[in-house]
Amino acid sequence: MDDSTPRVELTPAAADLLRQLHSVHGPLMFHQSGGCCDGSAPMCYPEGEFRTGGSDVLLAELEVEGVPEPVTFWISRSQNEVWSHTRLIVDVVAGRGSGFSLEAPEGVRFLTRSRVVGA
Repeated sequence: MDDSTPRVELTPAAADLLRQLHSVHGPLMFHQSGGCCDGSAPMCYPEGEFRTGGSDVLLAELEVEGVPEPVTFWISRSQNEVWSHTRLIVDVVAGRGSGFSLEAPEGVRFLTRSRVVGA
């Protein structure tokens, strides 16, 4: 995948939800771990609430119209290696996730879809 291809993108529904969450919680971040609980659901937190470290990679700083600062998108290093040839598409689906993501009370959850790039 070349450097001009964005690794992460948002659907219009995801951008709308981020604007709504930003109005309540302020600056936001995502962390995609590939963990066991929500599978491919990225967790959305107030910026800095989830502590990232050496096992995490800053994959994108997402620009969302109406949100003054970028929404950072972090991924665990091991998951990044597995998904290195994919574009991650953050979407919203109905239903509650089982994590601590900010959108849970809204009756929806973020979901990461992926598309292989260059295949």
